[in-house]
Amino acid sequence: MANASPKHDVFQAIADPTRRKLLQLLSDREMPVTVISGHFPMSRTAVSKHLRILSDAGLVREQKVGRETRYSLHAEPLLELKRWLSYYERYWENKLNVLKHLVEQEESDSGNP
Repeated sequence: MANASPKHDVFQAIADPTRRKLLQLLSDREMPVTVISGHFPMSRTAVSKHLRILSDAGLVREQKVGRETRYSLHAEPLLELKRWLSYYERYWENKLNVLKHLVEQEESDSGNP
């Protein structure tokens, strides 16, 4: 009995810079793999494997049009990433506010406006 390959989650899918570039490329319009692979210094097979991972994570949709398969961005699963990052954003904001306060304090101590 053959095991189905496990689905990839959004975090795994975007971990690779090539897949992030694929998402950017597909954000404007749908494209067939032949056009997509022209943007990358790798084989069409390698690009297809990256597209499969993005598809498994629900980030890319495939649509058959005649004999070719066209790929398009499906950004909804990125909301999971946004929610996760927003939790940590408060820490970044706090650090930036502290830095701003220190810089402003240093400027007022040195007499600069």
